[in-house]
Amino acid sequence: MKPRTTAAAARRCALLLTASLTALSLTACGALGSGDNDDSADARVDYDITVGLLLPDRDTARFEQFDYPLIKERIASQTNKQGEVVYANADGSKEKQSEQFRQMIGRKVDVILVDAVDASAVAPDVRLAKRAGIPVIAYDRLAEGPIDAYVSHDNELVGQVQGRALVNALGEKAQNKKVVMMNGEPADPNTALFKKGALDELDGAVDIAASYDTRKWLPEVAAENMRKALKKVGAGNVAAVYSANDGMAGAVIEELQQAGLSELPPVTGQDADLEAVRRVVSGTQYMTVYKSFLLEATGAADMAVAKVQDRAIQFDALAQDVIDSRSRKGIPAMLVPVVALTRENIEDTVIADGVYTVKDICTPAHADDCAEIGLTG
Repeated sequence: MKPRTTAAAARRCALLLTASLTALSLTACGALGSGDNDDSADARVDYDITVGLLLPDRDTARFEQFDYPLIKERIASQTNKQGEVVYANADGSKEKQSEQFRQMIGRKVDVILVDAVDASAVAPDVRLAKRAGIPVIAYDRLAEGPIDAYVSHDNELVGQVQGRALVNALGEKAQNKKVVMMNGEPADPNTALFKKGALDELDGAVDIAASYDTRKWLPEVAAENMRKALKKVGAGNVAAVYSANDGMAGAVIEELQQAGLSELPPVTGQDADLEAVRRVVSGTQYMTVYKSFLLEATGAADMAVAKVQDRAIQFDALAQDVIDSRSRKGIPAMLVPVVALTRENIEDTVIADGVYTVKDICTPAHADDCAEIGLTG
C-alpha cells in the first residue's frame, strides 16, 4: 500500500518544512491546489450540498475536538454557508458504523467522508454507496472497496519519524538496547504503514525484544501488553518503547511508572493529544508526531466539495499522490507531511498553529516544567 508516485517527494519536502506547517508550505510541496477557480465553463457550482462524515471513535481526542469541527467549518466556508455536514461517530463499533453509513446512503447525501473502524468491514457499504451514485472519500485511514479518494498523512513517514527519534534518543549503543513495540489495531491499515516505517529505522539498529498489536487502539489493551513486556524483558532492561499513538503511550508510561523505574525510557506517540503534549513537557513522554489536523481536515473538505461540484482540475490538484488498497489500485490521494514534536519545538508547532494555548498546556502541575523550557505566556 505504499504510494507509487510522489511519496518520496513528500518525504523530502517534509524535511524542509518548518515546524509550523502552513497551507503555503503544502502548496510548495505539491499537496494542495493553488486556487478556487472553476475548472471550466461547465463546472457545476452547487453550494447546496450535504456531506456525510463518519468518524470511528471518541477515545482518540482529535476526532471530536478537531476533525469534525474543522471539516464542518471548511465545508461552510467553501459553500457560501449553504453546505451541510451530517455527522456520526461509531464509538469504536464496526457494526454501528455500517448502520450509520447506510443511513447516510438513505439520506442521499452528496458525498461521504469515512474514517473506517475496520477497513475491510466497511467495503460492502462503500459498494452500496457506489451503486447509489454517492462518491466515498476515505479519511485518515484507508478503506477497502471502490473508494474515490484518500486523504491522510504520510503514515509510513509517521513510523519513520517515531523510529528515528528512538534511535537518536538511545545514542551510539542503540544496537544492543532492548525496545518494545506497541503497535496499533491490526484491522486499521494505517497500523501496517506505521509499523513498516518504524521498522525501517529500528530493524537492525536496536534489539526489538517484544512486539504487540493493540486491539482497537485501546489504552487498557496497551497496558496489559506492557505488563507482559515488562515480565518478559525485565523492567530494568526496557531501553525504549515504540508506541504507535498517544493514548497507548499514556498507558505504557503508567505501567513503567508502576514498575518503579527511577528513570523512564523514551516513549513515542502520535496525534499530539493535549495530555501527551503535557507529558512531553514534563519529560515522561519523549515525543509525539504532530499531524496538522487543519491541513488534513480542510484538504478532505475541499476534495469533497470539488468532487460534488465536478471540479476535476481542482480535485486532481488536491489528490497528487496515488496509493493502493488491497481491493483497488491507483487511488487518488492527498498525503500531508508530519512533524516530530519534542520539548524543543512545542511553541513552533501546536501553539503556533493555534491547536493549544500555553495556558492549555501549562497547568499549575506543569508550571515548573514549562518554565524550564521557556514556555510562558
